[in-house]
Amino acid sequence: MKIAMIGTGYVGLVSGVCFSDFGHDVVCVDKDPAKIAKLHAGEVPIYEPGLDQLMAKNVAAGRLSFTLDLVEAVAGAEAVFIAVGTPTRRGDGHADLTYVMAAAEEIGAALAGYAVIVTKSTVPVGTNRKVAEAVAKTAGGKPFDVASNPEFLREGAAIDDFMRPDRVVVGVETKRARKVMQDVYRPLSLRDYPVVYTNLESAEMIKYAANAFLATKITFINEIASLCERVGADVRAVSQGIGMDARIGAKFLHAGPGYGGSCFPKDTKALARIGQEHAVPMQITETVIRVNEEIKHRMIGKLEDLCDGVLRDKVITVLGVTFKPNTDDMRDAPSLTIVPALVGAGARVRVVDPEGRREGEALLPGVKWMESAYGAAQGSDLIVILTEWNEFRALDLGKLARKMARPRMADLRNIYDRDEVLSAGFETYVGVGR
Repeated sequence: MKIAMIGTGYVGLVSGVCFSDFGHDVVCVDKDPAKIAKLHAGEVPIYEPGLDQLMAKNVAAGRLSFTLDLVEAVAGAEAVFIAVGTPTRRGDGHADLTYVMAAAEEIGAALAGYAVIVTKSTVPVGTNRKVAEAVAKTAGGKPFDVASNPEFLREGAAIDDFMRPDRVVVGVETKRARKVMQDVYRPLSLRDYPVVYTNLESAEMIKYAANAFLATKITFINEIASLCERVGADVRAVSQGIGMDARIGAKFLHAGPGYGGSCFPKDTKALARIGQEHAVPMQITETVIRVNEEIKHRMIGKLEDLCDGVLRDKVITVLGVTFKPNTDDMRDAPSLTIVPALVGAGARVRVVDPEGRREGEALLPGVKWMESAYGAAQGSDLIVILTEWNEFRALDLGKLARKMARPRMADLRNIYDRDEVLSAGFETYVGVGR
């Protein structure tokens, strides 16, 4: 079948490429000429492992193309996906639907015949009803249906998540729309991956509820980690002990400097706002948002203590600034709170990140970017592990310690063992919750 994907950001590009690998004919649309030119040249504008090869494969097979022309892409498409940005709106914390509604009106004007307009972007409950109104405004009576199909892609593992999902959620209201969506996801259904069909509002709510719950798990274990430090417990053992309970599960119970990224911060704020608008305060979610910010600032205090209470003129090497490994995404990363605080206190900060420099140079002024952990460690007073990239998991700790002026480590991802670090020549090691 023919699919049009409106938006070639993270969600749109990954989804479009993967749909083409299912065997569908996919046309991806974007308004940015520079981005479309890069895609035509085979360049992927985001970092996602394996995406460049999968894109090249399907372009070569003639199933995947890119265009600036939305009318051309929508013509003959049976499913038109909206995958544009919904950033947090300034002032009220709600998701900004400007791009979604603009895309809906353009799609309505471009419709040549029946199609299902599918919202892939993360949107507040009730948005798909508004999308239907926006499409109808310009569709001139042409038939269409709307569907909600939220994404559940983890950056760094998005292709596997798309191809081997825990579930696919589809909100539809007509048999015709459901049949189209069944055809879209037929390759997954044939392999017995579950596809959950709901109404529009339930599909919209599932996305927010899922992300808010995961953010809550992360924040919960981070609070427990702070208590562990005071009472002498080890949060790793606590996480293992509670994670073995099938009712709780082990995932998202790794203590660290707080959550970030493109989804959890934005979606928790939006859910809190939705609750306020409907007079049902999301008190747990509101607390999660507040505590997550507090946790980031606790990390700053931890680093200051390691530097004997004085950050000014200390040389601090930060390993990793993206919000997680295997992505170049800096959105709401803990580094955007922690690193500027170090710079503002007068520290001389060096940064190493395999993929973060492209975005990070503009977001982290005043730091020195370096290529290797060993080069950055030369003369350093403190090493801070902020993102658990694989290349930071197997460092030669002895070599690292010998290069430092004061061999001290703040392992904010708990990837090393304290005794191992100290025996390698470090004078101090501090983790999170240990």
